Amino acid sequence: MEIYIKFILIGLAIAMPVGAITVEMTKQGLRNGFLHGWAVGLGGMTLDTVLILAMYFGFASILSIPLVQIPLWLAGAGFLAYLGYDSIRNSDLNLATTDGKAAHAPSSFWRTYRNGLLVAISPGNLMFWVSVFGVVLSDSYQSAGKLSFIIAAVGILCGILLHDLGLLTIVSITRKMMSAKMVQLVSSLAGVLLIGFSFYFLYKFMTALWQYIF
Repeated sequence: MEIYIKFILIGLAIAMPVGAITVEMTKQGLRNGFLHGWAVGLGGMTLDTVLILAMYFGFASILSIPLVQIPLWLAGAGFLAYLGYDSIRNSDLNLATTDGKAAHAPSSFWRTYRNGLLVAISPGNLMFWVSVFGVVLSDSYQSAGKLSFIIAAVGILCGILLHDLGLLTIVSITRKMMSAKMVQLVSSLAGVLLIGFSFYFLYKFMTALWQYIF
């Protein structure tokens, strides 16, 4: 139980910093409601689960290969730029009202889930998992065996889930107090932040490519 609680807190710690997933999750929660915001979080958690399984089977070292990282930086930059542009362009669309009915048809749950999954696939996120949680989980595996590793992994996922549910609960309460214009403004600001993340990804792509070539 002590191991489980410790890793729940670690899961909360990884989820709290504001990143592209948090921005997209908040945006979807404000525009389309709790379920769509949670779909983004579930997309990110799907990748988290895959990475945990990869570490369990010893494949984490593959993520450190430059030829794997470089294309991911570029793909991530392109996708975040698209999400940011789409968020700004359609800031006045897909606004769900407080009674749950939308003025325009919202994105499907699975499309929103896909967005969350694709946002999560970035070398920064992958390498953070390998460098931080890879070491912690590997130590748990070596010191106490498979059962300890599984408990630690479940604890991390539960911590991330608690963060997502807590954030979206706050967003759901807040959106009922916001006018349509305020939601549109937040959606536009979220788009600007996502485009900002895309430029950072592009910078990392160019830096990694330069280091690889020269």
